[in-house]
Amino acid sequence: MEMPSFQSLHLSERLPLQTQLRAQLKDWICAGRLPPGTKLPSSRRLASELGVSRNTVTLAIEQLRAEGFLSSYPGKGVYVAENLPLDVHGLKHIDWQYKIAQPELSAYAKELARKPLSEHGVNLPFTPGIPDLNAFPFRIWNSLQRRHQNRASLLGYDGNHGYQALREALAEYLSLSRGVSCNARQIIITHGAQQAISLCAQLLINEGDEVLLENPGYMGAKKAFQARGAKLTACLLGDNGLNIDALVSSSQQKGSYKLLYCTPTHQYPLGGILPATDRLNLLDWAAQNNTWIIEDDYDSEFHFHHKPLAALQGMAKNTPVIYMGSFSKTLFPSLRLGYLVVPEELVDIFIKAKSFMSGESALLPQAVIADFIMEGHFIRHLRRMRQLYQEKWQHLHDLITDKLKNKVRPIAKSAGMHLAIEIPGCDDQILSTRLKQKGYGSTALSSYFLEGVSMTGLVLGFANTTEVQREQLVAELDKLIVC
Repeated sequence: MEMPSFQSLHLSERLPLQTQLRAQLKDWICAGRLPPGTKLPSSRRLASELGVSRNTVTLAIEQLRAEGFLSSYPGKGVYVAENLPLDVHGLKHIDWQYKIAQPELSAYAKELARKPLSEHGVNLPFTPGIPDLNAFPFRIWNSLQRRHQNRASLLGYDGNHGYQALREALAEYLSLSRGVSCNARQIIITHGAQQAISLCAQLLINEGDEVLLENPGYMGAKKAFQARGAKLTACLLGDNGLNIDALVSSSQQKGSYKLLYCTPTHQYPLGGILPATDRLNLLDWAAQNNTWIIEDDYDSEFHFHHKPLAALQGMAKNTPVIYMGSFSKTLFPSLRLGYLVVPEELVDIFIKAKSFMSGESALLPQAVIADFIMEGHFIRHLRRMRQLYQEKWQHLHDLITDKLKNKVRPIAKSAGMHLAIEIPGCDDQILSTRLKQKGYGSTALSSYFLEGVSMTGLVLGFANTTEVQREQLVAELDKLIVC
């Protein structure tokens, strides 16, 4: 049989040449243009015919040999494998005798399939949780990255605990700024806040245990505890966040709970700030009921009129508190780095659990963040952002109060990166969808409720917006709100 001309192989510059050559040779073999036993030209000759490097040809042939399409014989050359079926048309067309459905999914996967997929998608203005990325100090950050990017030690492994220099910098920062009582060993670096909560869910509760969540509250926590099979109970809120009296009363009636997740420094999404007395009462309640507290201190850096109250974790010794935070809002979300502060006796088991769940966190960004904190850039960045966000919050609050006063009630807590607004009687899911169609992000307030939706409205992230965008959004809301 006459050997086909390999010059008819068409290689473009859109894909790697090696990938194209391997795919087209495989197609020729499967189509019978290169029957079993056919000897291929030498790699030098084939490279010359195709006008590519010999290395490209060699790599493509080696891959086809590894896949079983070619066989090589020392001193003789490379041949199309003899054991290929004469009528082979590619792996997709092999007639496998077992034509059955895929094996069954787990119960968790079936439950997950029934839920809608919620993703951030495009970074639209007013999407909650996105900082002002245009105000980020790129020059300083890039300089620190260049300092570390050629360090060979950051290209290998370093352990699941987290980069030592970052944990030391965080321990000092948290002690000075938040009153957290910890050393560097107690800090576990995680893949963002969601993994931090998931680690707690895996290690602190069993399937069927009762977990308390703020209502409304952070739905990321709900997902993590649902994945663990926990029984979720809604926790009533007051004007300042958790309603401690209602919590105590509920515990007396129903017994103890295994874990409480809360956001005492800036309740998410309504913004209440738990007073010091209530914080101490909450710690007393947890001690008496043998209940873990996960303290999510996600927005403590952005209080506009006063310094935030000290963290629960550091208000007394030996508290049953796991403290957590992340860099998604203070720096930028795509870092995907967070941290936990755990009691000394739990450090080893949290490190082991992280090794089972995901392994190590990327070293280079950890090294950059460590220097960013230790050299004072972090504090200066937070100070600038605090001033900037206060101006944006005030502008949006004033616009809504002035233009929408008969339609909307701002839930006015001067802190954080979002503003919640109540719109009584409104289908906030539809309203949020219509805003997205207009190019504005938002989240329906009703979606934050675990049970018994008592408020409808929107959560608007103002950090990633301009003055013009805020004015345009309020004008759009004025037209859309007809409820």
